[in-house]
Amino acid sequence: MRYDVLTLFPEMFTGVLGSSILKKAEERKLVSYNVIDFRAYSEDKHSRVDDYPYGGGGGMVLTPQPIFDAIEDITKEKSSGKRRIILLCPQGERYTQRKAEELAEFEQLIFICGHYEGYDERIREHLVTDEISIGDYVLTGGELGAMVIIDSVTRLLTGVLGNETSAVTDSFSTGLLEYPHYTRPVDFRGLKVPDVLLSGHHKNIDEWRHQEAIKRTLKRRPDLLKDRELSKREKEWIDTFKDNL
Repeated sequence: MRYDVLTLFPEMFTGVLGSSILKKAEERKLVSYNVIDFRAYSEDKHSRVDDYPYGGGGGMVLTPQPIFDAIEDITKEKSSGKRRIILLCPQGERYTQRKAEELAEFEQLIFICGHYEGYDERIREHLVTDEISIGDYVLTGGELGAMVIIDSVTRLLTGVLGNETSAVTDSFSTGLLEYPHYTRPVDFRGLKVPDVLLSGHHKNIDEWRHQEAIKRTLKRRPDLLKDRELSKREKEWIDTFKDNL
Protein backbone atom coordinates (compact mmCIF):
# COMPACT_ATOMS: atom_id res chain seq x y z
CA MET A 1 0.00 0.00 0.00
CA ARG A 2 1.26 3.45 -0.89
CA TYR A 3 -0.12 6.49 0.90
CA ASP A 4 0.27 9.98 -0.55
CA VAL A 5 -0.88 12.88 1.58
CA LEU A 6 -1.29 16.41 0.24
CA THR A 7 -1.10 18.83 3.14
CA LEU A 8 0.13 22.29 4.09
CA PHE A 9 1.41 20.91 7.39
CA PRO A 10 3.53 17.81 6.72
CA GLU A 11 5.16 18.06 10.14
CA MET A 12 1.87 16.97 11.72
CA PHE A 13 2.41 13.43 10.39
CA THR A 14 5.91 12.85 11.74
CA GLY A 15 4.96 11.42 15.12
CA VAL A 16 2.00 9.35 13.92
CA LEU A 17 3.63 7.70 10.90
CA GLY A 18 6.93 7.27 12.71
CA SER A 19 5.55 5.34 15.68
CA SER A 20 4.15 1.97 16.67
CA ILE A 21 2.48 -0.28 14.09
CA LEU A 22 2.54 2.32 11.31
CA LYS A 23 6.31 2.64 11.61
CA LYS A 24 6.82 -1.13 11.75
CA ALA A 25 4.66 -1.61 8.67
CA GLU A 26 6.87 0.82 6.76
CA GLU A 27 10.08 -0.82 8.02
CA ARG A 28 8.78 -4.17 6.80
CA LYS A 29 7.98 -2.57 3.43
CA LEU A 30 4.28 -3.35 3.72
CA VAL A 31 3.41 0.33 3.25
CA SER A 32 5.10 3.52 2.12
CA TYR A 33 4.28 7.09 3.09
CA ASN A 34 4.72 10.14 0.91
CA VAL A 35 3.71 13.36 2.68
CA ILE A 36 3.70 16.33 0.30
CA ASP A 37 3.48 20.03 1.00
CA PHE A 38 1.34 20.96 -1.99
CA ARG A 39 2.36 24.60 -1.61
CA ALA A 40 5.42 23.52 -3.59
CA TYR A 41 3.18 23.10 -6.64
CA SER A 42 1.77 26.62 -6.50
CA GLU A 43 2.46 28.79 -9.56
CA ASP A 44 1.73 31.95 -7.57
CA LYS A 45 4.82 34.09 -7.04
CA HIS A 46 4.08 34.12 -3.30
CA SER A 47 3.30 30.38 -3.26
CA ARG A 48 -0.31 31.05 -2.32
CA VAL A 49 -2.71 28.12 -2.51
CA ASP A 50 -5.93 29.88 -1.49
CA ASP A 51 -8.00 32.86 -2.59
CA TYR A 52 -11.24 34.71 -1.83
CA PRO A 53 -14.44 32.99 -2.98
CA TYR A 54 -16.35 34.33 -5.96
CA GLY A 55 -19.66 35.78 -4.86
CA GLY A 56 -18.30 36.94 -1.53
CA GLY A 57 -18.47 35.32 1.86
CA GLY A 58 -16.13 34.70 4.72
CA GLY A 59 -12.98 32.61 4.65
CA MET A 60 -10.54 31.50 1.98
CA VAL A 61 -10.88 28.70 -0.57
CA LEU A 62 -8.17 26.34 -1.80
CA THR A 63 -7.42 27.01 -5.46
CA PRO A 64 -7.48 24.12 -7.95
CA GLN A 65 -4.10 24.58 -9.68
CA PRO A 66 -1.72 23.30 -6.94
CA ILE A 67 -3.96 20.35 -6.11
CA PHE A 68 -4.49 19.32 -9.75
CA ASP A 69 -0.77 19.56 -10.52
CA ALA A 70 0.22 17.59 -7.41
CA ILE A 71 -2.27 14.82 -8.14
CA GLU A 72 -1.20 14.60 -11.78
CA ASP A 73 2.43 14.35 -10.69
CA ILE A 74 1.96 11.49 -8.23
CA THR A 75 -0.49 9.47 -10.34
CA LYS A 76 1.35 9.39 -13.66
CA GLU A 77 2.89 5.97 -12.98
CA LYS A 78 0.03 3.91 -11.51
CA SER A 79 -3.21 2.60 -13.01
CA SER A 80 -6.23 4.60 -11.89
CA GLY A 81 -8.08 1.37 -11.12
CA LYS A 82 -5.72 0.61 -8.26
CA ARG A 83 -6.03 3.83 -6.30
CA ARG A 84 -8.50 6.12 -4.60
CA ILE A 85 -8.23 9.88 -4.23
CA ILE A 86 -9.81 10.91 -0.96
CA LEU A 87 -11.02 14.36 -0.04
CA LEU A 88 -11.33 14.89 3.72
CA CYS A 89 -14.34 17.08 4.37
CA PRO A 90 -17.36 17.39 6.71
CA GLN A 91 -19.69 16.84 3.74
CA GLY A 92 -18.27 13.40 2.94
CA GLU A 93 -19.70 9.99 3.78
CA ARG A 94 -19.21 9.06 7.40
CA TYR A 95 -16.19 6.79 7.83
CA THR A 96 -16.86 3.21 8.96
CA GLN A 97 -14.99 -0.05 9.39
CA ARG A 98 -16.64 -1.29 6.21
CA LYS A 99 -15.14 1.65 4.32
CA ALA A 100 -11.72 0.87 5.81
CA GLU A 101 -12.01 -2.71 4.54
CA GLU A 102 -12.98 -1.41 1.10
CA LEU A 103 -10.00 0.96 0.94
CA ALA A 104 -7.59 -1.77 2.08
CA GLU A 105 -8.16 -3.53 -1.25
CA PHE A 106 -6.40 -0.77 -3.23
CA GLU A 107 -2.70 -0.22 -3.85
CA GLN A 108 -2.57 3.55 -3.49
CA LEU A 109 -4.57 5.98 -1.38
CA ILE A 110 -4.15 9.71 -1.95
CA PHE A 111 -5.45 12.14 0.66
CA ILE A 112 -6.22 15.80 0.08
CA CYS A 113 -6.15 17.67 3.39
CA GLY A 114 -7.78 21.05 3.17
CA HIS A 115 -7.74 24.08 5.43
CA TYR A 116 -9.51 27.42 5.36
CA GLU A 117 -13.15 27.66 4.30
CA GLY A 118 -13.16 24.85 1.78
CA TYR A 119 -12.15 23.63 -1.68
CA ASP A 120 -12.73 25.00 -5.14
CA GLU A 121 -15.61 22.83 -6.35
CA ARG A 122 -13.64 21.69 -9.42
CA ILE A 123 -11.33 19.73 -7.11
CA ARG A 124 -14.33 17.91 -5.70
CA GLU A 125 -15.99 17.27 -9.05
CA HIS A 126 -13.06 16.32 -11.26
CA LEU A 127 -10.29 14.83 -9.10
CA VAL A 128 -11.55 12.85 -6.15
CA THR A 129 -13.08 9.40 -6.03
CA ASP A 130 -14.20 9.55 -2.38
CA GLU A 131 -15.26 12.26 0.04
CA ILE A 132 -14.92 11.13 3.65
CA SER A 133 -15.78 12.60 7.03
CA ILE A 134 -14.60 10.90 10.22
CA GLY A 135 -17.54 12.29 12.17
CA ASP A 136 -20.26 14.89 12.40
CA TYR A 137 -18.03 17.71 13.58
CA VAL A 138 -15.64 20.18 11.98
CA LEU A 139 -11.84 20.17 12.38
CA THR A 140 -9.35 22.87 11.39
CA GLY A 141 -8.06 20.67 8.58
CA GLY A 142 -8.12 17.22 7.05
CA GLU A 143 -4.84 16.01 8.53
CA LEU A 144 -6.30 14.26 11.57
CA GLY A 145 -8.89 12.55 9.40
CA ALA A 146 -6.17 11.28 7.05
CA MET A 147 -4.23 9.89 10.01
CA VAL A 148 -7.31 8.06 11.28
CA ILE A 149 -7.93 6.45 7.90
CA ILE A 150 -4.28 5.50 7.37
CA ASP A 151 -4.15 3.83 10.78
CA SER A 152 -7.42 1.94 10.37
CA VAL A 153 -6.56 0.73 6.85
CA THR A 154 -2.97 -0.23 7.58
CA ARG A 155 -3.88 -2.60 10.39
CA LEU A 156 -6.08 -4.52 7.93
CA LEU A 157 -3.23 -5.23 5.53
CA THR A 158 -1.79 -8.73 5.46
CA GLY A 159 1.28 -9.08 7.67
CA VAL A 160 0.87 -5.82 9.58
CA LEU A 161 -0.57 -7.23 12.81
CA GLY A 162 1.17 -10.06 14.61
CA ASN A 163 -2.10 -11.94 14.99
CA GLU A 164 -3.93 -12.06 11.66
CA THR A 165 -7.27 -12.74 13.39
CA SER A 166 -7.11 -9.52 15.43
CA ALA A 167 -8.50 -7.26 12.73
CA VAL A 168 -11.16 -9.79 11.74
CA THR A 169 -12.68 -9.88 15.23
CA ASP A 170 -12.44 -6.16 15.96
CA SER A 171 -15.53 -4.16 16.80
CA PHE A 172 -17.54 -3.32 13.65
CA SER A 173 -15.67 -5.85 11.46
CA THR A 174 -18.44 -8.37 12.08
CA GLY A 175 -21.13 -5.72 12.30
CA LEU A 176 -21.11 -6.09 16.09
CA LEU A 177 -19.13 -4.60 18.93
CA GLU A 178 -16.32 -6.87 20.10
CA TYR A 179 -16.81 -9.30 22.97
CA PRO A 180 -15.04 -8.78 26.37
CA HIS A 181 -11.43 -9.87 26.87
CA TYR A 182 -9.73 -11.21 30.00
CA THR A 183 -6.14 -12.10 30.90
CA ARG A 184 -4.23 -13.17 34.02
CA PRO A 185 -4.75 -13.32 36.93
CA VAL A 186 -7.86 -15.48 37.02
CA ASP A 187 -8.94 -13.84 40.26
CA PHE A 188 -8.18 -10.13 40.69
CA ARG A 189 -9.52 -8.65 43.92
CA GLY A 190 -12.36 -11.10 43.89
CA LEU A 191 -13.24 -10.32 40.27
CA LYS A 192 -13.00 -13.58 38.36
CA VAL A 193 -12.60 -14.55 34.73
CA PRO A 194 -15.74 -16.30 33.37
CA ASP A 195 -15.45 -20.08 33.79
CA VAL A 196 -16.20 -20.76 30.13
CA LEU A 197 -12.96 -19.04 29.07
CA LEU A 198 -10.99 -21.42 31.29
CA SER A 199 -12.76 -24.55 30.07
CA GLY A 200 -10.70 -25.17 26.93
CA HIS A 201 -13.95 -25.98 25.11
CA HIS A 202 -13.57 -23.88 21.98
CA LYS A 203 -17.12 -24.31 20.72
CA ASN A 204 -18.55 -23.07 24.02
CA ILE A 205 -16.05 -20.22 24.11
CA ASP A 206 -17.01 -19.14 20.58
CA GLU A 207 -20.70 -19.22 21.49
CA TRP A 208 -20.10 -17.20 24.69
CA ARG A 209 -18.15 -14.59 22.75
CA HIS A 210 -20.89 -14.38 20.13
CA GLN A 211 -23.51 -13.90 22.84
CA GLU A 212 -21.44 -11.25 24.59
CA ALA A 213 -20.92 -9.39 21.32
CA ILE A 214 -24.67 -9.35 20.74
CA LYS A 215 -25.31 -8.23 24.32
CA ARG A 216 -22.74 -5.44 24.20
CA THR A 217 -24.02 -4.20 20.84
CA LEU A 218 -27.61 -4.24 22.08
CA LYS A 219 -26.64 -2.21 25.14
CA ARG A 220 -24.24 0.29 23.58
CA ARG A 221 -25.04 0.49 19.86
CA PRO A 222 -28.50 -0.97 19.19
CA ASP A 223 -28.55 0.92 15.89
CA LEU A 224 -26.04 -1.60 14.52
CA LEU A 225 -28.55 -4.40 14.94
CA LYS A 226 -31.26 -2.72 12.87
CA ASP A 227 -29.60 -3.53 9.55
CA ARG A 228 -28.19 -6.89 10.61
CA GLU A 229 -29.80 -10.08 9.32
CA LEU A 230 -30.25 -11.84 12.64
CA SER A 231 -30.26 -15.60 12.98
CA LYS A 232 -32.97 -17.35 14.98
CA ARG A 233 -30.52 -17.92 17.82
CA GLU A 234 -29.41 -14.27 17.86
CA LYS A 235 -33.05 -13.17 18.06
CA GLU A 236 -33.59 -15.47 21.04
CA TRP A 237 -30.51 -14.07 22.78
CA ILE A 238 -31.69 -10.50 22.19
CA ASP A 239 -35.12 -11.28 23.65
CA THR A 240 -33.40 -12.68 26.74
CA PHE A 241 -30.92 -9.82 27.07
CA LYS A 242 -33.62 -7.15 26.78
CA ASP A 243 -35.16 -8.33 30.01
CA ASN A 244 -31.87 -7.82 31.86
CA LEU A 245 -30.64 -4.52 30.40
